Amino acid sequence: MIPAIFGISGQTLSDAERNLFRERAPFGFILFRRNIDNPDQVKALTASLRELTGRDDTPILIDQEGGRVQRLRPPHWVDLPHTRSLGDLYKQDPEAGLKAVKLQTQTIAGMIAELGFTTVCAPVLDVPVAGAHDVIGKRAFAEDVETVAQLGAVMTQEFLNCGIMPILKHVPGHGRAIVDSHDVLPVVTEDKNVLEKTDFATFASVAAKVGPEKLWAMTAHIVFTKLDKTPVSLSEDMITYLRHHLGINGFIIPDAIEMEALHGTCAERAVASLKAGCDVTMHCSGNFDDVKAIAEALPAMTDKAKERFAATESARKQGATKPVWRDTYKELKSMISSDDAYVYTMHQALSVA
Repeated sequence: MIPAIFGISGQTLSDAERNLFRERAPFGFILFRRNIDNPDQVKALTASLRELTGRDDTPILIDQEGGRVQRLRPPHWVDLPHTRSLGDLYKQDPEAGLKAVKLQTQTIAGMIAELGFTTVCAPVLDVPVAGAHDVIGKRAFAEDVETVAQLGAVMTQEFLNCGIMPILKHVPGHGRAIVDSHDVLPVVTEDKNVLEKTDFATFASVAAKVGPEKLWAMTAHIVFTKLDKTPVSLSEDMITYLRHHLGINGFIIPDAIEMEALHGTCAERAVASLKAGCDVTMHCSGNFDDVKAIAEALPAMTDKAKERFAATESARKQGATKPVWRDTYKELKSMISSDDAYVYTMHQALSVA
């Protein structure tokens, strides 16, 4: 097993993909809109991926936040409100806001679990600041640390309660980026002591509340100049800092390594992310030439990474709640009814067709 999460090109595996993955079985997979048609097709695809690896615990990931980042959409699934609407409700009525967060989480968990997904790329714990690029925007619960930390912890725990592994993103914080890391490398020059009280604080808080050994985290492709000169995802010093100073010491993966924020070939980026201390790397586009080059360049997954994954799987499998997502969605819709909260704005970089 190689330490990689791969995207695939279509709604079924190609012969080339099938042959490569038989020879170099990846740790896991991530699916996007291009891979999704209808429930039966998705169930068959997730089952075929696990059959190919020969491992029932092969993680299969999906981005399903709500708002403009959701891969499962009508008519087969529902349009979820953007995350900011949950934070707005919480500020108006804390009890109702907390309930809405749980209902959104249960709806997502129920939808993805019945399709064979085990892992969701959520919650977003970034704290946007004035003047930042809108790549985060309404994907964040709020623009204050306390609200993001509080609601982020509730969502994280609720996913675990439902047997779904959440991924905290984008550690240690994408909220100050004035450019989109899909397109160019963001550079943040703020002082470390300020960052630790703001951007970084939400991740440290959620990890401490829920238990860092239970969780996955996804790194941001950002340079924080007061800490290091290398993007977080490729920096040994930054990954060490996450684990030993912020308490983010569970299972760590990078954001998609094909994003334009990083330099070098995808194989070079993949190797660098592992050398930096990520447990596995992640390539999402489904470009077969890149996937093949990465698969051939990677060593076997380390025992330490396997141990960290096993700890998160143990936590995930303890979740006993099996939400009836159509019912939870109906209740959520009655609480957050504003049309604005459900407007889906296509963003090419985020939708990764």
